[in-house]
Amino acid sequence: MRDFVILPDCTCDLSEQIRQDVGMNDYVRGHVHFSDGRDYLTDLEWDNFTREEYYRALSNKKCKITTAPPSPAEYYEAFEKYVKEGIGVISVSISSKISSTYNFACNAAQEIKKNYPEAQIYCFDSFRMSGGIGLLTLYAHILKNEGKSFDEVIAWLEQNKIRVHQMGPIDDLIFVARRGRITMGKAIMGNFAGVKPMGDCNADGYTTVLTKVKGIGKALDVTAEYVKRTAENIEEQYLLIAHSNRELYANTLKEKLIELNPKKVYVTDVYAGCGANIGPGMIGVYYLGAPVTDDLTAEKEIMSNIIKE
Repeated sequence: MRDFVILPDCTCDLSEQIRQDVGMNDYVRGHVHFSDGRDYLTDLEWDNFTREEYYRALSNKKCKITTAPPSPAEYYEAFEKYVKEGIGVISVSISSKISSTYNFACNAAQEIKKNYPEAQIYCFDSFRMSGGIGLLTLYAHILKNEGKSFDEVIAWLEQNKIRVHQMGPIDDLIFVARRGRITMGKAIMGNFAGVKPMGDCNADGYTTVLTKVKGIGKALDVTAEYVKRTAENIEEQYLLIAHSNRELYANTLKEKLIELNPKKVYVTDVYAGCGANIGPGMIGVYYLGAPVTDDLTAEKEIMSNIIKE
């Protein structure tokens, strides 16, 4: 069977420990720019700045941080080192509805095939971001390690991407206001009152708020209950918790989810690639459930029932 690699972009937010556990040896880096002129590659590490420094900078209204995806040329280089050795590539990208990354990967794949006609490349649009693409990447590596073929891994990814759910709170509404999603007045009052918006991801990968609760303890309890009611065959699942500088709360949520008896619960950071858009204060768990419904109709009803009880 022809060898192949699973090559996600840097928005997969998988920690070094997770990458080691599943044998993920490579990913495609993007770019992060600070308004003071600093530019870095978006690694799945905190080598150029600490997690705390990065999220503190995001909270500083005088500092603007922007990100950019890998260019088609950078994707070409990433693909070429494998295909010239006869190794297939499954490229895993953040949702095409959120970023141009997938389109850049497809452009690079087309150019590769002109120069390497036998190249085996599949560009997969995850329709997810951060822990969502991370969870799909995690499962893809596990399937490969179990001996699944190139085509079998692709088939699983395509069949299951719509089953990836997320749930968890955001506890810093000031950043949300700066991104124009709510007014600054509402953000200040929400922070003062301890309001925590909580959402699941829609079919395109965007987060839709399903409810708002007061207090982080209540928010984590509601998160665990939502997972309990929406996950399918959770005892066979790997769960992925991603957080943006909220490690303590992430580990508290992990303990609650362990009580549901999944195979394993991983905790990882939201690194620079997604962090600039998510901001500080997010704690989210990613897992598999029934296919996401249109407008999250079923998910809203489930959450409504949880809040009423």
